[in-house]
Amino acid sequence: MTQRTNEDWLHELRAGGEKQELALQDLRALIMRGLPYALSGKLPTDSPEFEALAEEVAQESLLRVLDNLDTFEGRSQFTTWVQKIAVRAALTELRRARWRNVPLPDMMMSDDPDSPSYEVADGQPNPEVLLERNEMLQLVNHIIMSELSEKQRSALMMVAMQDMPLDEAAQRMGTNRNALYKLMHDARLHLKRRLEEEGLTPRQILSIFEKVGG
Repeated sequence: MTQRTNEDWLHELRAGGEKQELALQDLRALIMRGLPYALSGKLPTDSPEFEALAEEVAQESLLRVLDNLDTFEGRSQFTTWVQKIAVRAALTELRRARWRNVPLPDMMMSDDPDSPSYEVADGQPNPEVLLERNEMLQLVNHIIMSELSEKQRSALMMVAMQDMPLDEAAQRMGTNRNALYKLMHDARLHLKRRLEEEGLTPRQILSIFEKVGG
């Protein structure tokens, strides 16, 4: 991996083109090397789930890095900052996997005092909440359909909404992994900025995607 200063990393990741692609490749390799240590004791590296999890974590981590470059304050090595992002992404994905594997009756009640606490909603949201969420979803759909490029829409739909593996999405779009990272980053950043311009808070933005459709 090419040796870079903090300033080098920031410059190359913002540069686009070949410089950005090479920097993303090196960051991905760094993340993949660190994950076995980060997940030690939580998921064996020889587990069938590890490879899929590692790929998902690397993908999400690079997107988070690109989305949050402006928040890096330089108080640590850039690579250390990236590794912390990757660890948080890995732990989040492990929690998601645990939830996916919990049958519905077990999520609703458990006699095990060590099991995680699950909150069961008390009925359906009231009509005002449903109306507000529906309006926000319509706004998101309008922004996606009218303000994103065709390639950005395709990337967002396939990867973020249909959960398609990155390599498969890139192949279908006739592009490569790093170019797809860039499309996803630009689409997410535009969507976030536009929703903020409409006066939505981060909490409201997150609520849009919580249990949509039940």
